[in-house]
This record gives sequence, C-alpha cells and structure tokens, in this order.
Amino acid sequence: MTSRPPRSATPAAPALAEDSLAHALATAARLIADVVAGGNLTEALAALWSARPATPPGVRGAILDLTYGTLRDYGRQDFILAKLLQKPLPEPVQSLLRVALHRLDSRADTAHTIVDQAVTAAATLLGGKFKGVVNGVLRNALRQSADLNRAADADMVAEFRHPPWWIRRLRSQYPDDWRAILMAGNTHPPMALRINRRRAAVGDVLSAFAAADLPVRELDNGALLLDRPVPVARLPGFAEGLVSVQDAGAQHAARYLDLADGQRVLDACAAPGGKTSHILESADVELVALDADAFRARRVSENLARLGLSAQVSAADCRKVSQWWDGRPFQRILADVPCSASGVVRRNPDIKWLRRSDDVARFAAQQAEILDALWQVLAPGGKMLYVTCSVFAEENREQIAAFAARHPDCCCLPIGGQPDCQYLPSTEHDGFFYALLEKAV
Repeated sequence: MTSRPPRSATPAAPALAEDSLAHALATAARLIADVVAGGNLTEALAALWSARPATPPGVRGAILDLTYGTLRDYGRQDFILAKLLQKPLPEPVQSLLRVALHRLDSRADTAHTIVDQAVTAAATLLGGKFKGVVNGVLRNALRQSADLNRAADADMVAEFRHPPWWIRRLRSQYPDDWRAILMAGNTHPPMALRINRRRAAVGDVLSAFAAADLPVRELDNGALLLDRPVPVARLPGFAEGLVSVQDAGAQHAARYLDLADGQRVLDACAAPGGKTSHILESADVELVALDADAFRARRVSENLARLGLSAQVSAADCRKVSQWWDGRPFQRILADVPCSASGVVRRNPDIKWLRRSDDVARFAAQQAEILDALWQVLAPGGKMLYVTCSVFAEENREQIAAFAARHPDCCCLPIGGQPDCQYLPSTEHDGFFYALLEKAV
C-alpha cells in the first residue's frame, strides 16, 4: 500500500512592506475587526504596539489615521457595502472594505492606488480568497459613487455616522444643536496643552513654540490650542514637565474646584491623572488620588512623577469608603465619574460601535452610587465638583437634580452665572459637564 503524499501547507501570506499603504490597510482592518467583535480599541492598539515595539512613527501614524478615520465614519461604509454585497464578508475582509471606502472618500485623487493596495492587503487575509471580491467591490463603489453617496446622504445613520439610538437621544435633548454635536463627533479632535505654571511662564512657553514653528494660541481658561496636532516628542518642554497634553474643556476642572492652599482634596476617579496633576499645579494641597483599577492608578503615579508632583495614590473603589478612608474629611472633592464618554467620541470612535442605549442608565446608576458615597467624606462647607465627558442629560443635569433631591444638605452653586455648565464639543474642546455642589454646615 503506497502512502499518500503529505498534504501541502497553506501558502504563506505574502509579506507586506511595513511602510506600504497595503500594510496600513491590513493592520487597520484587523484592529477594526477586533472592535466589531466587541473589543476595545485602546487595548487592541496597546497589544499591537507591544508586539511591534519598533514600529516607526510614520507607520504608526498611518495605521492610526486609517483606523480612527474609519471608525469615525461608522455607519456610512456599512450602508454602502450593503448596496454592493449580497451578504457581509467574513472578518477582517469586511473591515478591509470599510477602511478602503474611508480612504477612497478622503483621498479620491489616489483611487487607483487605494484599490491596488487594498487588493494586495486582501492577499494577506484569510488565505487571499477574497482578492477578487475586494477588487470588484471597490471598483463598483467607484463607478457608482455618485448614486451611492446620494443614497447615503438620505439615510440617517449613514449621514450622521452614529447609531440610531444615539441620534434620537441627542435630537430629543438638543433640538437646536444635535446636528452640530453629531458632526463634531466625526471630526479630528483638537490638541490642547496645559502649562505647568509652577515651572514655566506663559510667555516663555509661547516663545518656545514660536521658535519650534508650532503655531499655538492661548484660550480664555489658559489652555494652549495648537493649530494642528503633533507628536508629543515635538512639544517644547514636554519631556521636562513644563507642558502636558490635556483637552481645553478638561482644564476647567481645577479652576471650578475653587482650590486654596492647605486644603485636603480627593480626586476620586483619578486616572490617567491629568486633572490630578492640574490640581497640584494650581495649589499647595494635600491630595488623595484614587482609581479602582490598579494599572490605571499606576499611570497616575507615572504622570505625577514626570511633572515632579506628589500625592497619595491608591488603587481603590471610591464607593467602598470603609476600605480607603481614614476618617478625615475633605474640603474639596473632584468626582470625574465614569460615563458614556459621548462628549469625547471623536477621540474614542470605537465607542459608537460598542455602546448600547441601556449603557447610559447603567452609567447613571454607577454615578449615583459614587456621589452618595463621596458625600459622606466631604466636610461641612466643603465643595464637590461633579464632572463627566458626556453630553447625555441622564448622566448630567438629571443626575444632579436627583442627587440634590436625595440630599437636603446639598446646595448647587452656580458656574459662570448658570446652575451648571454643559460644554458641547467644538473646534476648541470636547464635550464636558460640570456641576459644583456645596455641603451645608
């Protein structure tokens, strides 16, 4: 009996040049496929860079640009693909088409190259079985682009690139601004900086940026807004701790907290430590910083170390008061609570894929628990600043109204002459909500 010849192995996928568009397309497709499966983009990127630590900055930038841009366009590519495919293709090929369509939309002048490189990328996915399909779909998309785009513009999800429940919620809560909020969520976010005023003068920082040919302007709250984002390595003074990257909207927190030297201050949900650092740069206070996640708490310590600042940093759930509180009340508390992150979705575009309508109620319940717990450790006459990076009323004004109803000793102090402050995402800042609560003596 003659033996059978050994079964031939599946041909190895062709290697892609690291600096090629095909490599960036294929890598972005795998990242987006992970998000479609329910994965977190931040974690997926951390795993990618850990596996490829020597990835050149330019290659990283190309991958990030494609990945974030495609996710910001959530809804539109799938609408178009539904017109071109009888049924979705397996991942990550489906996501490769999403990325290629995004690139075609943003760089139509290089359509031939994009199609060619997408087909090359397809050769590395699932044994290359879908090279012909990818080629045919993208060429049909080009031929039918005018009709496809007209149809997409007439579809709510394809036009606004957000899930239906998200659109309906904003339309109900912001009848005059909902379109602008949605469109802002699809844009590149601004890059703002915070000056460490303990170690640098504003004039010196502005001069250093001018010398580095980095146009920047100072906003009303002291934040510096760059004309265009740049890698942190290019920021004068960053390595020395003179400046930090922080959204301009987030830089209101330390000011609204009404800090003074000698206060005992709690930052209850501190990671990654931007607001923690800003508090310490603003006043000589005794600061306790908590975060429920030990890894994230370490990030707070690392950020403080870079800036030459110190605080008592602990990994603890602020709701479990008996496990971390020493019985000494705080004069100020920053409650920058977990939320839907609907105000920063352009920075975290995977949120649009991952959030569900009932998540907002789940976050609101968690926020209520945090507020009730922290109220116990606030000194009479002390102030607590409630902060979210959300634009949804359930997490913001409705949350504070319910809290005040539960706590008769709570007085809601005005901010800028208003009962609270809701910042909507704009070209200068992300979306944030602030409410300042004072405890009766």
